[in-house]
Amino acid sequence: MKIVKLEDFHADGGWDTYSFLKITTDEGITGWSEFNESRRKGMTALIHGLGAALIGEDPCAIARIDAALYARSRSTAGGLTSHAIAAIENACLDIRGKALGVPVYELLGGAVRERMPVYWSRCGVLRARCAELFDGKVIDRPAVRTLDDLKAAAREARERGFKALKTNVLLFDAKGGRQFAPGMVGAGIGHPELNLGDDILDALIAQLAALREGAGKGVRLLLDLNFNYKPEGLRRIAKAVEPFDLMWLEMDLFEPKALSLIRQSTTTPIGSLETILGRRNLKPYLENYAVDVAIIDAAHAAGLAAPMQAVRQAEAPFDPVRSLHATSLEDRLCVKGASEAVVERCVHAGCSDAVLDDAGRQALLRGVDQTGGILQRQQIRADTRR
Repeated sequence: MKIVKLEDFHADGGWDTYSFLKITTDEGITGWSEFNESRRKGMTALIHGLGAALIGEDPCAIARIDAALYARSRSTAGGLTSHAIAAIENACLDIRGKALGVPVYELLGGAVRERMPVYWSRCGVLRARCAELFDGKVIDRPAVRTLDDLKAAAREARERGFKALKTNVLLFDAKGGRQFAPGMVGAGIGHPELNLGDDILDALIAQLAALREGAGKGVRLLLDLNFNYKPEGLRRIAKAVEPFDLMWLEMDLFEPKALSLIRQSTTTPIGSLETILGRRNLKPYLENYAVDVAIIDAAHAAGLAAPMQAVRQAEAPFDPVRSLHATSLEDRLCVKGASEAVVERCVHAGCSDAVLDDAGRQALLRGVDQTGGILQRQQIRADTRR
């Protein structure tokens, strides 16, 4: 079997563009994976640049492909390069599974669990950030413009059976709600200093209180702070949210010792590492006991095989609760094969909990909504390259 073509597809989902890689073989078997071009400009070109050397190669020789792609990108390892390699290798894993007639998790050592808990990620966030798409205008779900609306979103999560929900920091005023992310968008209040003001901390506490009231005591809360604060601010937040008994507080730092000190300063469990790509980069975080929850991103960490290695590496110095951060297609590829304790599921607009099968994925690319509401207004474009 040989690789004959790489194609990229991009579906406008309203608040984001969902990008897909399709690899076709001479035997007609195709493999799919997901990547993000809209927030990582240049990904498509990088995927095709790396993938061009694989034309004529056997897609089932995953280890050989991995070694070749790493060799060709050794001087620029990590970052976008790691994301591009992940897209290629995940599509090749899809091909190999289909060729052998087995699920991809069988290629990774077999299933550890048949069922895994999920949490509702970014609960209320996109309904606030993209309120113009909700209230029946595009999506038949209520927008979030106030703390009371956020309570209702949390109540919906509980009623739909979720046992946990995760959110990002939201600020509310007369104009509605907006996500506070100065370290991610590079503009607005808080940028570039990334200092934590008392007003932001007060708003964060009010947000968690609203979610707790709406969700009730039976639903755990999680909060993702991303790269939006310096270590001092992260430490203050971790201490301030202790009364909410978070499932974990998620943050991103490229300083393992600073992250370890934050963890030691609080009873709030600390989750991180989704942006730490590669086992070499992961090592100092584990050596410093920097996290309670090691979050492994299957879509970005150089293919699904690499995240499985990272999970085993995380088990060596201690036994953290492990979280698999996976996009929709990678959910289908890896959820049963992972040894993680919980999987993140981005629900956003209220789509069903079912993962797309091949028919559903093809329908998505045709602009047909198979998931209950997140892609009712799409523009599809496809670029085909050899």
